Amino acid sequence: MFVCTGFATQGANEPLGPFSFKRRDPGATDVQIEILYCGVCHSDLHQARNEWHNTVYPCLPGHEIIGRVMKIGMADVTRCKPGDLAGVGCMVDSCRVCAACREGLEQYCEKGFNPTYNGIDKDLGGPTFGGYSTAIVVDEAFVLRVSDKLDLAGVAPLLCAGITTYSPLRHWKVGPGQKAGIVGLGGLGHMGVKFAHAFGAHTVLFTTSAGKVKDGKRLGVDEVVISKNPGEMAAQANSFDFILDTVAGPHDISRYLDLLKRDGTLVQVGAPEKPMTVEIFSLIFKRRNFAGSLIGGIAETQEMLDFCAERNITADVEVIPIQKINEAYERMLNSDVKYRFSIDMRSLKQTA
Repeated sequence: MFVCTGFATQGANEPLGPFSFKRRDPGATDVQIEILYCGVCHSDLHQARNEWHNTVYPCLPGHEIIGRVMKIGMADVTRCKPGDLAGVGCMVDSCRVCAACREGLEQYCEKGFNPTYNGIDKDLGGPTFGGYSTAIVVDEAFVLRVSDKLDLAGVAPLLCAGITTYSPLRHWKVGPGQKAGIVGLGGLGHMGVKFAHAFGAHTVLFTTSAGKVKDGKRLGVDEVVISKNPGEMAAQANSFDFILDTVAGPHDISRYLDLLKRDGTLVQVGAPEKPMTVEIFSLIFKRRNFAGSLIGGIAETQEMLDFCAERNITADVEVIPIQKINEAYERMLNSDVKYRFSIDMRSLKQTA
């Protein structure tokens, strides 16, 4: 074992602060990664503050990890070598034998995937600890290749925000000749816009803020609809093949279902704290579909990273030191970031 440092919280009402803990030494199939950047996901805040009522403390968040391979389990590791850039997303293990895992859909593991943090550390006991730290050790089956062609700070959020939006757009085959809507222009939404545009769909942004029209156009949307304007919403009725809803706050989902064509699909990826209500007749009369989607499997996440390297796609980030993480959480709640925070983990060295 070796000692790591990071930032963790000891309770739902406690700020994140310096924390020391132990990682396992690399086993036969393990990869030890020095963490360079870690994205800040809204899920980190939910988990740290126990808003999903399942947090195990101490909680050390972070599942958008970019780093450099330091050591490998020499016996069996074949996919990477010391010095390589590498990524770790939301999962560090799964059962690997169920139907979902065999199909490369580890995120839907029938026994439950092991999350990068707030999971179960099968080697040392206690909770798994995430990427707000100096290093991480992960089985190579859950380590991703990262291109050196892109800004690494902007690559980090691709490991969650990127794959969360890429996967449903790919699964429902969004592309040329289709009209796709993205609800919300935040950490998830701005990636949804980039991918829908890159896939060739006519891309429409729904936002409550007129101040985001210009930025939506910069990111690649063809139209912007102010969702608070009934006339603008009505003009879009029955016209969408696909809508991706990235909003995590309470909102009326049926207003967007009414915009779908017959057999159109709305996919929810934003995770509101409280249950949402759906108007069933919005589904019945046009045979519309209301679905959900959870990140992506390891193979699809690698596909997404390779696609981004080819197309020069990264998240729009504000780089912060780890010492500003509590301030970042408050700013994130106030939508005061365009569009994702990325922590420069070198800043941990400044913490005594």
